[in-house]
Amino acid sequence: MTAAFPALLPTYNRTPLSFVRGEGSWLTEASGARYLDMTSGIAVNALGHAHPALVAALTEQAQALWHVSNLYRIPAQEALAEALVAHTFADTAFFTNSGTEAAELAIKMVRKYWYEQGAERPTILTFEGAFHGRSTGAIAAAGSEKMTKGFGPLMPGFKTLPFGDHDALRAALDETVAAVMIEPVQGEGGIRPLPDACLKGLRDLCDATGALLVLDEVQCGMGRTGRLFAHEWAGITPDIMMVAKGIGGGFPLGAVLATAKAASGMGAGTHGSTYGGNPLACAVGAKVVEIITADGFLDEVRRKGAFMRQKLEGLVASHPDLFEGVRGQGLMLGLKCNRTNTDIVAAAQAAHLLTVPAADNVIRLLPPLTITEEEITEALHRLEQAANSLS
Repeated sequence: MTAAFPALLPTYNRTPLSFVRGEGSWLTEASGARYLDMTSGIAVNALGHAHPALVAALTEQAQALWHVSNLYRIPAQEALAEALVAHTFADTAFFTNSGTEAAELAIKMVRKYWYEQGAERPTILTFEGAFHGRSTGAIAAAGSEKMTKGFGPLMPGFKTLPFGDHDALRAALDETVAAVMIEPVQGEGGIRPLPDACLKGLRDLCDATGALLVLDEVQCGMGRTGRLFAHEWAGITPDIMMVAKGIGGGFPLGAVLATAKAASGMGAGTHGSTYGGNPLACAVGAKVVEIITADGFLDEVRRKGAFMRQKLEGLVASHPDLFEGVRGQGLMLGLKCNRTNTDIVAAAQAAHLLTVPAADNVIRLLPPLTITEEEITEALHRLEQAANSLS
């Protein structure tokens, strides 16, 4: 081994913080310092850190069975699939370990559908600013030069359109298009929601041309916007949907949900996963779904989201030199900055508040859905401290 090269592959510019314990909306660093976490592991810890119900579900399952091959029936997997089908548009589900894996299956499902139809429809339309993962297929779908540089040749069959350009979409979406893949709210792209009218219009265009509609709700799903899934605000349904992050509450879990029509080509042997849908992950995922779909839970997410947005609007008004505006919905909110966003992230960190940057000079605020009103108030107090230190 070359001594100068680190044992851990250096693909991240890591902040020099080492967290050793988490509880609810708080993380404790090795030094003993406590940080208010407004990132949730980038929308992963949907129910906060070490939620007692998730700890209990994981512990109970761990004491019984961790892993068996998907060559056998897995009752916990079947139960989670049935719960997701009951609460969504979907007729069927396949479980993965991540959002990237879900993206790969969604792409395969689209292509297999049209192969079985005997149709030549090679193109999947995607949008600038999108993030669908870091596999070769996912980076080809996003079409970002930053992510694709040095990794060619890329998987063919994708056409990237400008975000929000309706004319370009109408011109591109014809009977040769297999599918449109889009995030209802771009996360990495800077908390950019697709307006409800646009999502409805996109559904109509897909229906008119026969193209499948694939929604990436890896970051914006699982209650993050105040509905179980963000597309529900527009009153439409997709044909295929990618899910991950929040569904596992911190345990690696993803899923592809689909209609029977869209999934019709995926018979035995067309896809698989060694770990996908393992008993441990599905036990935790089932508890997450149970809690988020319980009466009143999403009402509280919407209420807290409105409260937090009001507070953020006040922060923007008092610091126009630093902030331009607030974006997003529910507890998926972003601050568009007038100063380099990483400077503000660093200032917030100095105030023991964790935030995460995104494209378009935005700071993402993705707290646990279980955050309290008092913790939101404290978070805004610390953001105010950070802003004052930079003004």
